Amino acid sequence: MYRMKTRVLIFLFMLCYLSLGAQIRLEGYRQTDINPELLTGRWKAHWISMPGEPANVYGVYHMRKTFELDEVPSRFIVHVTADNRYKLYLNGRFVSLGPARGDIYNWNFETVDLAPYLIKGKNVLAAVIWNYAEQKPVAQISFNQTGFLLQGNTEVETVVNTDASWLCMKNEAYAPWHKPVLGYYVAGPGELLSASKYPWGWEQSAYDDSKWLPAHTGIEGGVKGSRDYPGRLLVPCPIPPMDLLSERFEAVRISEGVKIPAGFLKTKTSLTVPANSKVHLLLDNGKLTTGYLSLLFSRGKNAEITIAYAEALYEGKEQGTTKSYSLPAKGNRDEVEGKRFIGYEDKVIADGGEGRDFTTLWWRTWRYVDLTISTADEPLVLEDVYGTFSAYPFRCEIAFSAPGHDELNKMLEIGWRTARLCANETYMDCPYYEQLQYFGDTRIQAMITLYNTHDAYMVKNAIEQGRQSVVADGITMSRYPSSLHQFISSFSLWWICMGHDYWMYRGDEAYMKTLLPAYRGVLSWYEQWLKRDHSLGYVPHWFFADWAAGFQSGEPVREKDGNSAFQDLVYI
Repeated sequence: MYRMKTRVLIFLFMLCYLSLGAQIRLEGYRQTDINPELLTGRWKAHWISMPGEPANVYGVYHMRKTFELDEVPSRFIVHVTADNRYKLYLNGRFVSLGPARGDIYNWNFETVDLAPYLIKGKNVLAAVIWNYAEQKPVAQISFNQTGFLLQGNTEVETVVNTDASWLCMKNEAYAPWHKPVLGYYVAGPGELLSASKYPWGWEQSAYDDSKWLPAHTGIEGGVKGSRDYPGRLLVPCPIPPMDLLSERFEAVRISEGVKIPAGFLKTKTSLTVPANSKVHLLLDNGKLTTGYLSLLFSRGKNAEITIAYAEALYEGKEQGTTKSYSLPAKGNRDEVEGKRFIGYEDKVIADGGEGRDFTTLWWRTWRYVDLTISTADEPLVLEDVYGTFSAYPFRCEIAFSAPGHDELNKMLEIGWRTARLCANETYMDCPYYEQLQYFGDTRIQAMITLYNTHDAYMVKNAIEQGRQSVVADGITMSRYPSSLHQFISSFSLWWICMGHDYWMYRGDEAYMKTLLPAYRGVLSWYEQWLKRDHSLGYVPHWFFADWAAGFQSGEPVREKDGNSAFQDLVYI
């Protein structure tokens, strides 16, 4: 009887423990479309890459799969991911990009229904995959192996599973392009594109891929929870796809070396840059934005096109270093006269061909775009310049009115735009410089989401990524995803507070219970610094509060033995 009671107690304890700590993945945004068999064990599709290429070098690669259909199905669902990133096309039409940022123990895959893009007969899937390798953004985590993976949802879709039947080529047109900017910039390199080496039309069905090579086949895909799986642990993407909305510049603020035709920027209007000349244009979007810049051009063989991006122009003479927090003033951001443009760049070298379309692989941040074109012996025709706005698909669902106080309505509009620009696949402290999800900043951003939207995905994803960042000591990293570890001990406490905010406004107690072991771990880590009077001693790591006057490195004043009202109050 004693043994039976003991076993029952152990069993009940295990049930309680599992209810608190058994969470291994968030539910996918398109969970109901995923074949449950694919959420256990290994997939039939294999990770593929360019044969003969080193595993982890900077590179841009294209992959294609041709397949035949006797009829178009009503649904054709696939699951797709890559390392570092991919863009996927079907019969020349863009269908998906990703994967949403995570880590190798939580590697997101997107679920896409290809049926609307299929045709009877020949179909071509085409993907561009790129690996920034050692030059990757700090927010980008990698398995340090270039790879692409696509898995059909059922037996019907397995015809497109990635294996050696996919063809691939390396795009030699790309190289990283670096232009130092003022401040702490860790969002990745720009792009140098030599148009003469680019395989124009690679995503179209009619493109001739007969000289491409069969893909190198690596390990099969495996979901998180698979037995003895040494690769990236796949999880369904827990957030929706980003918004992709066409956006036009408002004005040309500076024009040197060419006359601007009527309608330029507002519509697709050509501007011809004469041979052997240099043109400088400062384009104004009217407001800060995040997205993909596209530049359409023809002719102009050997012309060099430099595209630079900035939030605003700087006042005065250049000073400080690229990592200095003491930067020149920007002043009124509407003003450009007499100011200096400093920003990161992309660069294109034209090949003289017709209908060229340069679109950045990764998104950029800008209000102003500084466009410099230097032509050689042939005129260049700039056919169009525009942006595609990209951000998390928040929808503001609150109303606010302050009759007689228009400035308050304007402030809310500005604040909401800021919230949108600081959220892409994760929340981020700033879209221009870092693109990192700091949990102190993120708590405020999550509150904005909870107050202004009914979104059920973004806050929960941020909380989960905090859990994913917890190290053996028991605390979170200050920011995550991040390939460069950093610890701000106060941010582990704000991460707990963010969970409490979520519980207050969304409930979801079953999920919140799974977080309790991690929360207890953080608090246990703090307990080791408690003094006899139960105030905190000198807590290690960076105890950041804010960039306030008198706070060196953002830390409030603390005595040698740790006495700090701020430190104690945050802990309490």
